[in-house]
Amino acid sequence: MIQAAEIKEHMEVVGSDGEHVGRVDHVVGTEIELAKFDMGAGLKHHMIPITWVDRIEDDKVRLNLTKDAAKSSWREKH
Repeated sequence: MIQAAEIKEHMEVVGSDGEHVGRVDHVVGTEIELAKFDMGAGLKHHMIPITWVDRIEDDKVRLNLTKDAAKSSWREKH
């Protein structure tokens, strides 16, 4: 299981298909907040649960679902 401390600011987040989802802004509890100034995040903060993380590899956060699946299920931060 991935520990929140393993996830660092500015790490790229990619789907299981290798496609860019966003960049880590920071970890908040059991969620990763994606940086809003990233074109992949649509210039808004989005939250994804740490449970979506499959592994940390090559300084990237690799998810256990595709980019499209992640984007259709992420939560927009208000």
